[in-house]
Amino acid sequence: MPNIVHNTLLCLLFFITIASSDDDESFIFNDFRGANMTLNGLSEITSNGLLRLTNTTQQQQGHAFHPTLLHFNKSFSFSTTFIFAIISEYPKLSAHGFTFVLSPNTDLPGSLPGPYLGLFNRSNNGNSSNHVFAVELDTILSPEFGDINDNHVGIDVNGLRSVEAHTAGYFSDGSNSGFHNLSLITGKPMQLWVDYDGPNTQLNVTLSPIRGSKPVVPLMSISIDLSETILDSMYAGFSSSTGSVLNSHYILGWSFCINGKAQDLDLSKLPSLPRIGPKEKSKVLMIGLPVILSVVTLTAASIIRVMLWRRHKFAELMEDWEHEYGPHRFSYKELYMATRGFRERELLGAGGFGRVYKGVLLKNKCEVAIKRVSHQSRQGMREFVAEIISIGRLRHRNILQLLGYCRIKGELLLVYDYMSNGSLNKLLFDGTKRDGLGWSERFRIVRGVASGLLYLHEGWEQLVIHRDIKSSNVLLDGEMNARLGDFGLARLYDHGTDPQTTHVVGTLGYLAPELSKTGKGTTATDVFSFGAFLLEVVCGWRPIDLRVEEQMNLVDWVLDHWWRGTVMATVDKRLGSEYTVEEVELVLKLGLLCTHIIPQARPSMKQVMQFLDRDVELPNLSPDYMNVGIPNMEGCHGFDDFIMAYGTSLDQASLHSSTVEASILSGGR
Repeated sequence: MPNIVHNTLLCLLFFITIASSDDDESFIFNDFRGANMTLNGLSEITSNGLLRLTNTTQQQQGHAFHPTLLHFNKSFSFSTTFIFAIISEYPKLSAHGFTFVLSPNTDLPGSLPGPYLGLFNRSNNGNSSNHVFAVELDTILSPEFGDINDNHVGIDVNGLRSVEAHTAGYFSDGSNSGFHNLSLITGKPMQLWVDYDGPNTQLNVTLSPIRGSKPVVPLMSISIDLSETILDSMYAGFSSSTGSVLNSHYILGWSFCINGKAQDLDLSKLPSLPRIGPKEKSKVLMIGLPVILSVVTLTAASIIRVMLWRRHKFAELMEDWEHEYGPHRFSYKELYMATRGFRERELLGAGGFGRVYKGVLLKNKCEVAIKRVSHQSRQGMREFVAEIISIGRLRHRNILQLLGYCRIKGELLLVYDYMSNGSLNKLLFDGTKRDGLGWSERFRIVRGVASGLLYLHEGWEQLVIHRDIKSSNVLLDGEMNARLGDFGLARLYDHGTDPQTTHVVGTLGYLAPELSKTGKGTTATDVFSFGAFLLEVVCGWRPIDLRVEEQMNLVDWVLDHWWRGTVMATVDKRLGSEYTVEEVELVLKLGLLCTHIIPQARPSMKQVMQFLDRDVELPNLSPDYMNVGIPNMEGCHGFDDFIMAYGTSLDQASLHSSTVEASILSGGR
């Protein structure tokens, strides 16, 4: 008898243990009041039981996890459902969304806000070592992650490039034909189900409005094995982030279960969402509405009258000198509308001279690039605008066309043709096409930039010294034609006059060495920058890059290989063998010639074009020539006049060094 009692007690303890273990592997929250959640960042539990993942703070993130580690066996399955709502700061503008996530930890170390949704960062996005599974409800289009649109559900494994994605919505009639779209940012509650069948490696994701039952046909159903991604012990929770436009993410209820079906949520127990829109009008307001409308009408009429008077007054105050540039001037409203309020999604890039936005002019639907420059020129605004408009008269197929300008409160907005392929710098070093930029494209780009620079130096009514030639200022249109742009540092002179610039401006690595002594930008200093650009295009290295062998700057590194007879070893490895040896060798040698330490030894841009077009044979450069002098170059007009004022006793070290005693300046005209 005692043995029977003892065994009965052991069995009871066993079942109690099993029940306790099952409780640890499943849970349900019909609201979150009193819930012991692990929260960090912006996440909080509101007084009425809402789990709020983000608030109205820009560029931040929020995490909320169930505090207990969940245990997944080798053939695990899991099921979860939650009810959520996304309330946008602006009803018709979306921002970043949020995710349901399974993660080995609750703090997601190194995670970033914005498009990274608080999950990953630039360095670990896509790494298999993350062991992160997520279902994203994203309300913004992030092309860098291959998003299909700005209102979608995606399945993410270790990164934000979804393995499967679908426009948010649901199938109502039990087939794939009855699809209904759902806008995630309406602020209305919606329910999501995530069901994973481990033995059959089947994952279903289903979305529905809260008022409906679970649709028979899932939004997405894919075959996927998560056994390598999900570890034995994981945390379940949510991650979200904010950007420039704010979304508030709310979880109203949540149910989760391992190796079983998640319990249904009790909709009657869910907490209420914050009110969207104005309060219901009171009876007092209804009674006084006629009086209020009268006051508002009179006030509005007065405001409009004042605005019209101010508009007329300031229109009359436009300075006389600006009337001659009238056809080139855009209104601020026109540019504001073209860029949708200069919103972040239209931002193409930013640099020392301002931020550049993509825009579409409403009048003719023309795509443009608009640069916002806060100008502090010593010349004054009038001289600056006059010079910009003069540059706007440049007309050449390899010069970026300046279409016009806008002036408001000390700020300039410059309007250019839009270049769909962006800058050469991005394609060489950052872009997705870096492996596809072949030699024929590079040679055509080199020749195009040379043609544009020849036009600036000799082909226009005035001499234009660009002073900032580099790959990031070379833009490419849809057919990969090169356009030289960014004339923020350019200076104009009458032909035959002596340039009088006294400030060293430009970018390190492209600056001619004589600038540190004279401070004068000349056609020869432009040629030096062009030479550094040539080497950059052929070698695939920036002019100053610590990754270059022996940590030399690019010019010295190529020159060193040329002295050794191994100059072809500097060619960009990504080109493989798909290039013309004669053309590559020509451009390399021309780059060295253009970066000659002696300004008078550099060719003019006219001679550069002759070399590139093979109208004139490039001289056989010798070490002595590159060091101190210039050989007799038959057929190269202008080189015979080189003054041999530099003796052969010049210090070799000083000639070999290309250290520039100047800094990058973002202004200074």
